[in-house]
Amino acid sequence: MSTPRNDVPRNDDGPERPGGSRPTPPKPRGTRPSARGTKPRRGGKVAGHARSAPRRQAPVPAPQQHSAYRRWYSTLHPSLQLIGLQLWMPLFFIVGFCLCYVFAFHAPHPHDVPIALIGSDPTFVQAVQRALPGEFVFHSYDSLAQAKRDVLGGSMAVAYDPAANEFFKASAHQFQVASLVPATLTAVLTGMGVATPKVTELAPLPAWDEYGTVAMYVMLAWCIGGYMVAMFIGIMGGPLRHRTRMTVIVVGGLVISLITNTLAGPVLGAIHGHWIQLVLIAWGWIVAIGLAVNGLSYFVGRFIAAPAMVCFVFLSMPSSGGAYPKWFMPEPFAWLNNVVVGSSMVDMIKHQVYGVGPGPARGLITMACYATAGLVLMYFGKKWWERRRIRAIVTGRTTMFQDANTANREFLGGQRDAELERHGLTSTETGTLSVLRDDDWEDERTGGDVFTGGRDGLEPGATPTGRIAVVRSGERTGPVQRPGGAGTGPRTRPVPRSEGSRASARSDTSDEPQHGRHADR
Repeated sequence: MSTPRNDVPRNDDGPERPGGSRPTPPKPRGTRPSARGTKPRRGGKVAGHARSAPRRQAPVPAPQQHSAYRRWYSTLHPSLQLIGLQLWMPLFFIVGFCLCYVFAFHAPHPHDVPIALIGSDPTFVQAVQRALPGEFVFHSYDSLAQAKRDVLGGSMAVAYDPAANEFFKASAHQFQVASLVPATLTAVLTGMGVATPKVTELAPLPAWDEYGTVAMYVMLAWCIGGYMVAMFIGIMGGPLRHRTRMTVIVVGGLVISLITNTLAGPVLGAIHGHWIQLVLIAWGWIVAIGLAVNGLSYFVGRFIAAPAMVCFVFLSMPSSGGAYPKWFMPEPFAWLNNVVVGSSMVDMIKHQVYGVGPGPARGLITMACYATAGLVLMYFGKKWWERRRIRAIVTGRTTMFQDANTANREFLGGQRDAELERHGLTSTETGTLSVLRDDDWEDERTGGDVFTGGRDGLEPGATPTGRIAVVRSGERTGPVQRPGGAGTGPRTRPVPRSEGSRASARSDTSDEPQHGRHADR
């Protein structure tokens, strides 16, 4: 059973009573070592130590030196500064589209297109090499079945059987190849005096995807959704923990996957069936892309849109093989087909929906590689970002964007105060509103009818948002309310009224009941 300690002084903040005992002040007590374990409490003195080690004073940072251009730029209007600092993005779009899209698609030309040749036909091969040097590469096959499997798998563009004078193609895998290659080789054969060969379709495209572009645009929607979620996390969520960022990416990826596949499938009818499988595939890819972009955001900050669009839009789209195969693309897009996410995503969509192209193994490996790279970048990038942030705080370094944001915030605050003053209000440091003047006052800009309002767009009457009503001589008014509604701010003093106006008001409104704290009693 515990006994009360009488030597502990009471802390009594109440007033002294006559005849009562005065409370004794608490005895000063030295810091003792912590009883938990062997380490002292944080901030406590270790027993036996006379004095603690002296603290080093952090060196005073040298003032930041700004260039002449930055000093001139800071004199511009704050909103104009923010606009100018964001103009890099449209410039980046222009350069990116020209260097990637226009360069890749302005003149697609076949090169090293693999052709499966059943048996051998030296005359045909030599004729093709003379007429179209460097465009086609022939691979001899002993088995027609194996040649067909490679055509369906995408490793061969088409297969040709000289004995039967027949081409085999798979339009579902690559519509452009299936249309252009047989026609080009047929012209060579007819020039040699051979009859027009027969063309057999191994994997036709369905009616709802006549040109085989659905997989490319669905892939593009997945890529844009994945990198944009992580891009905004990187721009605005710097201090967030890893698990919070990853939760947003995983949940956002699921939402985007459900929306895109529902729109492309049941709503638009561009894809029939395979809804659950495509949702899972899209979810995995969006999360992998989001992790990679999230890791990059620690190193590039608010410019994360640039590397994200380069990796997952500008380079991925031409190299994906969705519009034209890699055998029609110039370098480096032909080589990038092996590493960009777009090619693996398009192949997985086509394999799932049409049963063509390589299996899911390549896509899963690529997905895992991007996710792993994102996790590694997140681990090291968080530490680097924190060191850079502390260094900027200690040294007082700021960027042009931070200075422009600060100037714009001060400018908007000044505008807000000026607008409140026009309405007879002033804002305090705590955010409450108080009456600025009590005389007969009306904003001259509020004149107008109920449809057009005043010439500055202000309504002539009191609005539900809490704007104070105009008070004329002889009228009564209640307490001024804050925009948040009744009871959210301190009460204000009523508008003073003269006895004459009070009498006239009673005579004019004698038949109406009086309400409010300032009603006449």
